[in-house]
Order: sequence, then C-alpha cells, then structure tokens
Amino acid sequence: MAPQELTKSRSRRTRNPKIIINADDLDHLEALAEGAIARNADLAERLLEELGRAKILPAAKLPANVVAIGNRVTYRDEFFGQERTVMLVYPEDADIAHGKISVMTPIGVALLGLPEGTSFHWDTRAEQRRTLTVISVS
Repeated sequence: MAPQELTKSRSRRTRNPKIIINADDLDHLEALAEGAIARNADLAERLLEELGRAKILPAAKLPANVVAIGNRVTYRDEFFGQERTVMLVYPEDADIAHGKISVMTPIGVALLGLPEGTSFHWDTRAEQRRTLTVISVS
C-alpha cells in the first residue's frame, strides 16, 4: 500500500470513545446480546463489541459521570442541536413515553458506558450517521 493510500485509510477510521461498564451489569448485558442475535444480529453484535472493549469496574468504583443502567443522561444531537434527557434501562423497563430507553436500541448501545463530555457517532435505525454529545449523567 502506498503511503498516500495508508494515510487515506487511517483518516477514514473513527476511534471509538473509551467506555466503562458496571461489573454488576455485565452478565445481564451479555445475555441480552446473545439472546438478540437471531432477532437483531447487527445490534447484538454491536453490544457485544462494546462490552468486549469496555473497561469493567465494580459498581463502587464506577465514576458517577458514566452512563450506566438506571442513570439519567442528557445528550445533544449535534445535527439538530437538540438536547434530550432519557433514562437508560433494561428492555423490560423501557417506556419511551416516560423517557426510559432500552439498552437494546441503537441509541442505548451507543450511550452505554460513556462519560460526560464525550462525543460519539451512532447509526440510527434509518441508517443515518449522527454525532451525539453526552452533556450530563445523574
């Protein structure tokens, strides 16, 4: 590969932000992903990929500013400039009318484990690439 081609291929890659996962949630998240492989292989594989690259910490050591199951998170869609606050929950607790989004959705997988201030790319169900920024976690 010519040096110019190497530079082009490197510039196309996007680095995934570092994520941290609560050790208490790891088994449940892995089981959800494995159970979803037949129904939604792309999403299940994305979650397993995220879990595989995550730093796993005991609940007591998880920083308060990291998105975890049960946290409220405010994020900004950089394309539209809109902010939204949601709670990240397991699928059985999801209720979009009350702002509770499942970790087994594209946005749920994208938010999981991110610290405040992190910008990241995610692909919508309509296959649009968006950039979101985590504003706050509580």
